[in-house]
Amino acid sequence: MTPRKVDIVKISYDDLVTACSSNNDHSPVDNLIDQAYANSSSLGILAITDIPSLPLLRSKLLPLAPKLAALPAQQLDEITAPQSQYQVGWSHGREKLEGDKLDFSKGSYYANPLTDDLVKSMLERRRYYHDCNHNNGDESNVHDKQQIKEVLKWDESLNQIKSEEELRQLANANPAFFAPNVWPTKSLPELETALKEMGQLIHQVGVYLAKCCDSYVAARCPGYNPNTLENILLHSKCCKARLLHYFATDEITDSSKKDVDEGKSADDTQFSNWCGWHNDHGSLTGLVPAMYHDKNGNIVQCPDEDAGLYIKSRNGDLVGPVTLPENALAFQVGETMQVHTGGLLHATPHAVRGCNTSGISRSTFAVFMEPEYHSPMNLPAGRSVSDTQCEKAEKSLPKTVRTLRSRWKLGMNFGEFSDATFAAFH
Repeated sequence: MTPRKVDIVKISYDDLVTACSSNNDHSPVDNLIDQAYANSSSLGILAITDIPSLPLLRSKLLPLAPKLAALPAQQLDEITAPQSQYQVGWSHGREKLEGDKLDFSKGSYYANPLTDDLVKSMLERRRYYHDCNHNNGDESNVHDKQQIKEVLKWDESLNQIKSEEELRQLANANPAFFAPNVWPTKSLPELETALKEMGQLIHQVGVYLAKCCDSYVAARCPGYNPNTLENILLHSKCCKARLLHYFATDEITDSSKKDVDEGKSADDTQFSNWCGWHNDHGSLTGLVPAMYHDKNGNIVQCPDEDAGLYIKSRNGDLVGPVTLPENALAFQVGETMQVHTGGLLHATPHAVRGCNTSGISRSTFAVFMEPEYHSPMNLPAGRSVSDTQCEKAEKSLPKTVRTLRSRWKLGMNFGEFSDATFAAFH
């Protein structure tokens, strides 16, 4: 299949903020969301352009990716957390995206940009809520009580965890979800601030976009609970950032190097030697424009016009490589958003094709915004499982991408869905 090149949908940051303060269900942003996320030819991605401070934060963070990947093995071991199933700290060669082949083509560093300790943050929230409810009418805390109640409205299932001990047991049983951040405070101390600043910016813009997506869905689905997506992103402390470094293709030492050399022109895998085909399983993914480096660590323009991000639309069209302006963030729909909107907004499979020029590596940064573990994965009233992922869309998936229905079932919470997804790919 020959990919086609297209310009992805773009929304300016100012227009996005304006749309968030408008009650117009038929704003220009609404139409752009339809083009990007909702129709059969949608790519499941759009770009928010002209974001203040983005170029500066990008220039601070992405050059740290090759520096991190080049640290001595002992220092990388210090920030590797196998007890988290490699979902916190450094990870290399632990993930399987295509068949049973381990992925050595990239190294990843995972951290939560919103809190260093998810369990601690959740406990503090529960204690604060308890204190407010036992304040016996102290008017000085009325505003605080209202804020806490608004936090809890978005997820009534928080009350399923009856005690602090129950939450700790849940965390101990699910370390991939709850493990605290591990920072390279000695070997690369500047990483923590750079990652948190960029991650929090992406999260802020993502909340704005989620609010606009809520307006789009509510106007088309009478059974949809308004503000569902905005409340998940705004109130959930579960947020996974991933700093990625794709090694130069001539530095890859396992069988994925063979895939690059042979070209594999017969199927989808020719476009996935840097990152295999997959759907994101969270709610919304924010993505920073990639940066390329030569073997000396200098920032360069990518010399291979075929390298980069490739996407398959719901109807099976192959598009790529997708390019982003340096002042823009891309946002991709995840499968959890697909479920919560009953399939009105749709995740799409994507992959990264490597650069065939010797010595060229790639760095980027993604933030996966998602509910907390115990949050329900419910459909809107009036929507069915078949609405959420139709057979036609399933048939268009690359052969290595597991269908949504093979991992998600009615009645699951987000943690259970995440566990099923991790088991499929790790």
